Amino acid sequence: MPAIRRTGSHAALFAIPLTVGLLGAIALPAGAAVPHSPRPAMSLTCRGVGVDPAARVRHRAEILIDAPLRTVWKLQTDVERWPSWQAPVTSSERLDHGPLRQGSAFRWTTPVPPNPTPATSLEITSTVAQLRHDSCIRWTGPAIGEGLHIDGVHVWTFTETPGGVRVSTEETHTGPQVDADVATATAMLRQGLEAWLNDLKATAEAHAHQRPH
Repeated sequence: MPAIRRTGSHAALFAIPLTVGLLGAIALPAGAAVPHSPRPAMSLTCRGVGVDPAARVRHRAEILIDAPLRTVWKLQTDVERWPSWQAPVTSSERLDHGPLRQGSAFRWTTPVPPNPTPATSLEITSTVAQLRHDSCIRWTGPAIGEGLHIDGVHVWTFTETPGGVRVSTEETHTGPQVDADVATATAMLRQGLEAWLNDLKATAEAHAHQRPH
C-alpha cells in the first residue's frame, strides 16, 4: 500500500515497504522477488475475486520462500506484528479480534517522504474481503494523507512447492494522484511489492532455520 511523493506537478506513488533507495539502483539478489508483466493475462484471485480490472496502476510479483507454509502464513496474517519485520510500517492495529478472517479490518501507518503536500504520514485502512486459510487473502481499502487519497486492492496467494512456499502478490491502485503519472506510480508499486516479498522471505526463513538454545 502506498505513500506519496510529488514529481513536478504530478503525485506519484511510493508503495511500502519503502526501500526504494536500496532497490532502485541495484539488481535484486538470487532468490529475490520476481516481477511479472504489469498486465498479466491472468490476474491472481482469492475465492474467485481479483484486483481492480480497470486500474491503470498495477503490479504482480512472486517469490519462493524456504520455510513452512504455517510460518509464512502466520507472519503475513499477524498484521499487528508487521512493524517488527517491515521497517516502513510504523504502526499497525487490528480493528477486530481473533484470527484474521473475511470482514477483518486493520489500520496501519507509514511516513510520507518529503514532498510539497502537507502530508507527513499515510494511514491505510484495509478490510479483508476474501480469505482461504493457508491459501489466499484479498483486502481492499483507502490510503489517506492530508490532501491525498488512493484506493487499493491487494491479493496474495500461498502455494506449497517442493522448494518451500511460492508467495504471489498482485496489487492495483486508483486515484487522481497515481493516475496522473502511471509509469512512475507503477514503478514505485513494483519496488514496494518486491521489497515486501523479500522482507517476508528473509523473516520466514530466519524463523524456520533458527535453532533452539
